[in-house]
Amino acid sequence: MVFKAATFHGVELYLESEHSRRSELESTVANALAVAGGIDASDVRVTAAGQEIRLDGMVATPQEVKRATAVAESIPGVRLVRNRIAVG
Repeated sequence: MVFKAATFHGVELYLESEHSRRSELESTVANALAVAGGIDASDVRVTAAGQEIRLDGMVATPQEVKRATAVAESIPGVRLVRNRIAVG
């Protein structure tokens, strides 16, 4: 019997749990931003890559940018926040 590495059309398979963890982290951060006081996060996008969170979008004031970073950093499982939110 021959055992081969699990692939799909030559591409190594990844565990679905990694995708679900990333999706769960994105949702948790986005929900925290939505309910946090001091920020209107309706135009903020949250993307996770491992334990890194990237915030993109627009807010009204520089204080909201700082608040978004603080909220995202407070979520368990987040190790790094890259804030690319613009003030507009």
